[in-house]
Amino acid sequence: MKKIVILISGRGSNMQALLEAQLPCSIAAVISNRADAEGLNIAKAHGIPTAVVEHRDYADRDRFDTALAKSIDAFVPDFVALAGFMRILTAKFVARYQGKLINIHPSLLPAYGGLDTHVRALHDGVKIHGCTVHFVTTDLDHGPIIIQAAVPVLRDDTEQTLAARVLREEHRIYAQAIRWLCNDKVILNEQGHAILRHRKQSGFTLVSPGLE
Repeated sequence: MKKIVILISGRGSNMQALLEAQLPCSIAAVISNRADAEGLNIAKAHGIPTAVVEHRDYADRDRFDTALAKSIDAFVPDFVALAGFMRILTAKFVARYQGKLINIHPSLLPAYGGLDTHVRALHDGVKIHGCTVHFVTTDLDHGPIIIQAAVPVLRDDTEQTLAARVLREEHRIYAQAIRWLCNDKVILNEQGHAILRHRKQSGFTLVSPGLE
């Protein structure tokens, strides 16, 4: 059975969704860069080992990433899942876990990489927004995409209502992506795209606002 280490910085709602998803893998540990991260208590309540590598204890990113990698490697994981981990990782760290480092992002990448995705989507007046699970590369928020979910942007949406609608989908697709990875159903092709083995794609179309 494959093993997963989850990295968090805060409340860890995506982490909690993974813990409750009955995945075909072992959650080896939850690691945070903040000792006060609420998600650590949730992990402990589920009987998951936890660790803290406090980023403020290190003089620079390289030293922090070295310490973080040491903590991760102690659990010998097959994959490392970022679940609201709010630190930009160094190229050396990303290369160390190439093909094993996964992230969930609250937008339909490559649109709206970085922060404040919902505010930016509302500002631009887009009609469809969503979330993405992808492999992490040195190109921030531009790694190979595993799965995406799209939601309509409603006329009266605020940042909070749109974020809540997207978050519900995050919880669904992150668990699905990890399930596929644990069952060896995701491969990277010659073009660097994530491809699902033996999986038919749906022709379903989301149109927002709806057609009349």
